[in-house]
Amino acid sequence: MRRTVFLSIASMVFAGALSAQEVSRYSFNFGAGFVEPAYSLGGFTDVGWNVGGGFGVNFSPYVGAMLDVNYNSLGINSATLAGLGTAGGNINIWSFTVDPVFHLTPKRRFDVYAIGGGGLYRREDQLTVPAGGFGGFGFGGYPYFYNQVVSDYTLLKPGWDAGLGVAFGTRWHGKIYAEARYNQMFTPGGNTDYIPVTFGFRW
Repeated sequence: MRRTVFLSIASMVFAGALSAQEVSRYSFNFGAGFVEPAYSLGGFTDVGWNVGGGFGVNFSPYVGAMLDVNYNSLGINSATLAGLGTAGGNINIWSFTVDPVFHLTPKRRFDVYAIGGGGLYRREDQLTVPAGGFGGFGFGGYPYFYNQVVSDYTLLKPGWDAGLGVAFGTRWHGKIYAEARYNQMFTPGGNTDYIPVTFGFRW
């Protein structure tokens, strides 16, 4: 009887150890995609793009935490630019957040997870006009063109994010993922709301 109980406990411990090894202690990710403006931000910006990455720790197969850094860029739409009397402009948002992660099916090749947290956001509003010049010397010179910044405003404020994602296992240990997160930066006169949709690789 004692031998049976001992063997059962040993088997459970061994199985638990094998299960724990299925998920790495540390996690890294990198991805890019598009960003959809929401609420007031959607009234004067177009769909933009995003890129970001993160580093995290898995406390168990089901719970982890990520330190994420993301960059989002949205162009100001033509109607707003016409009203401002300028040719170009964009809004760039950096976010530095700590995000708990809850995996619903971590041991399967198809993992569904929820992620969300908060941190510091940096928003930069820029207006630009076309500019150019002539480079080089003599007859070998060449014209060049660029967007000259004529107005620049930067703001640092806290914010939060929350979303869902899916990850697909690969033979390289990592997973290909797709996720969408709602972000809200607390800005004066109305919050800055946007939804990045990101595709990337996590390992």
